[in-house]
Amino acid sequence: MKSISIKNVQIVNRGTITHGDIFIRNGRLERVGGGIDRKADIELDGSGLHALPGIIDDQVHFREPGLTHKADLYTEPRAAVAGGTTSFMEMPNTKPTATTQALLEEKYQTASAKSLANYSFFMGATNDNIEQVLKTDARKVCGVKIFMGSSTGNMLVDDASTLEGIFSRCPMLIATHCEDEATIRRNEQLFKEKYGEGIPIELHPDIRSVEGCFKSSSLAVELAKKHNTRLHILHISTKDELALFQNNVPLAQKRITSEVCVHHLYFNSIDYQRLGTQIKCNPAVKGPEHQATLLPALLDDRLDIIATDHAPHTWAEKQGTYFNAPSGVPLVQHSLNVMLEFFHQNKISLEKIVEKMCHAPAICFKVEERGFLDEGNWADLSLVNLNREWTVSKENTFYKCAWSPFEGHIFKGHVESTIVSGHLAWHNGQFFEDKKGERLLFK
Repeated sequence: MKSISIKNVQIVNRGTITHGDIFIRNGRLERVGGGIDRKADIELDGSGLHALPGIIDDQVHFREPGLTHKADLYTEPRAAVAGGTTSFMEMPNTKPTATTQALLEEKYQTASAKSLANYSFFMGATNDNIEQVLKTDARKVCGVKIFMGSSTGNMLVDDASTLEGIFSRCPMLIATHCEDEATIRRNEQLFKEKYGEGIPIELHPDIRSVEGCFKSSSLAVELAKKHNTRLHILHISTKDELALFQNNVPLAQKRITSEVCVHHLYFNSIDYQRLGTQIKCNPAVKGPEHQATLLPALLDDRLDIIATDHAPHTWAEKQGTYFNAPSGVPLVQHSLNVMLEFFHQNKISLEKIVEKMCHAPAICFKVEERGFLDEGNWADLSLVNLNREWTVSKENTFYKCAWSPFEGHIFKGHVESTIVSGHLAWHNGQFFEDKKGERLLFK
C-alpha cells in the first residue's frame, strides 16, 4: 500500500483539536501529531483543513441483494465515502433477508468485492430463526437486528415468547427498531376510515405515533433489564423516549444505548408541507416539540450515537400516495454536512460531532482499531474544509436513487479527501477504487 503524509492539519480526536502532521503506512496511522519529516508516496497539504476520524454509520440500508434498483453495495459506499463515512453497518431486510448464516455471509462476500467503505452486516431475527441467530460470530458481525415494528421487508418480530428467547439467550448486542405494530395498525384504520386512500402525508407522525414508539421502546428496555441484554435502540424520535436512557454512566459501561438520526435532528413535521413523502420514514419525523429535545439529549449523553438510517427508494416510488410511497430517506453522503450546519449555528462543537459519529459507535459496538485517530489504528479519516460552501445537486449526489431531500441546499463544510483503511479513496472530487474497504472486526 502507498504511504500517505498529511502536513499542517488540525487533528480532531478524543475531545481535543491539535495542529500537526499525520503519517500513514501499511494502512495504519503510524504517527499522529507534531512535525513529521518523512517522505511518503502521497503527500497531502492539510493547511486550512481538519482531520476527522472516519464516521462509523451503524444503521444503513444499501438494498443488496434483491432491491438493487434502489441502491447497492457499490453505489452507496461510494456516496458514504464522499461524505466522510468510512465504515457502515447494514441492515438485514434485503431480498432475501439476512436471516441465516449462509445468507449473511453472502452479503459479506459481495461487499468484499464491491464496497469502497469498510463494512459489517447485522444478522436478522425473525419469529422462528433463533437457532440461526445464536450461531452468529460476535467477532465478525456487528450485532443482531430485531424489527419490533415492521418496516421495509417482512421481518416483524411480534411474538412475546420469541422476544423473551432472543433477549434471554443472545450474548451479542441487539439493535431494535421500536414501533408498536398494534398501535400503528389501529391508527392507520382510524385515518383510513376518514380519508380513504388519500391520507395526507402530514398525518404520518400521527399514524406512526409517539405512543407507538414509546410503548415499543419501553418493552425493549424492560426485556433488556430483565435479562441483562446488551441493547441498542435505533433512531429515537420522541421526547417521551428520552426518559428511558441514562447519562450518568460512561458509554463503555452502558448495557442500554441509544441512537438519533440526522433527519430527526434536522427536520420536523412542518417540513412535510415542503418535502412531502421525501421525508416519509419510520419512525416518522415528529413535531417541533420532539425535534427540539433531541439535540440537547445528544449533548448531555442520553443519546449516544448519530447515524442516518440511510434508506433509498427511487424517485418514482416516492411519488406514490400515502400507503404506496415507501418509507426511507437517502442520507449517508450528507450526514456530516447536517451536523456541521449545527456546528456553524453554535449548537454543537466539532469535538462533540466527532465523539458521536466516530468515537461512540466504535465504543458502543466494540469496533477494533477504528473510530479514533490513534497511532496504530487503521487509517480511517476525512479532511474537511469547514468553511467551503457548496450546493447539493444531482450532479454531486452519488446515491443510485439520484435524489436527496437536500437538493438545492447550500451547506458550509466540504469533505476534500477521505482515507479508508489507509487508502486514499476520495480526493478533489474523484474516487480511487483500486482498493476496497475492509470487514470490520469487534472486540
